[in-house]
Amino acid sequence: MVIAPALKACLLRDLAGFSAELDAYPDEASVWAMPPGVSNSTGTLTLHCCGNMRHFIGAMLGKSGYVRQRDAEFAQRDLPRSELHVLIAVTMDEVAHALDQLDESSLPPVVPTPIGGVQPPMTTWLVHLATHIAYHLGQADIHRRLVTGERRPVGVMGIAPLMGGAHP
Repeated sequence: MVIAPALKACLLRDLAGFSAELDAYPDEASVWAMPPGVSNSTGTLTLHCCGNMRHFIGAMLGKSGYVRQRDAEFAQRDLPRSELHVLIAVTMDEVAHALDQLDESSLPPVVPTPIGGVQPPMTTWLVHLATHIAYHLGQADIHRRLVTGERRPVGVMGIAPLMGGAHP
């Protein structure tokens, strides 16, 4: 099985998608706005997805040394987009490094540390991580549309980035 290149392509595309979503807001405050019915802003979703990727891919697979502070991902507010962009770039570097050096033949059969009281198969967990970030990227898109009134997507889920191309 060769999952690392496909996983890397999806995760990097979706992390870049968060940058594109952030750029589509008219100002800093709107990134953190909380309209009725929304439980997380795009700023919070960015912090959460970066923390998740840095923990489970960067630290767990790539041995980056990152120590996650999950509660802070949901507590921090009003960071400037420039700081979020730096965090995304750092996360992308850690994810790329971890997956580039990954020896899939040495992956443990299950996640070494229980998650929510269970230890899922490692390959299932890796697919879950990709769908988890995609889910939150979709939430970020809806948040941006609600806050800005913009109806159009910013085109973050394209196939071209998976094949080495750029976002439209």
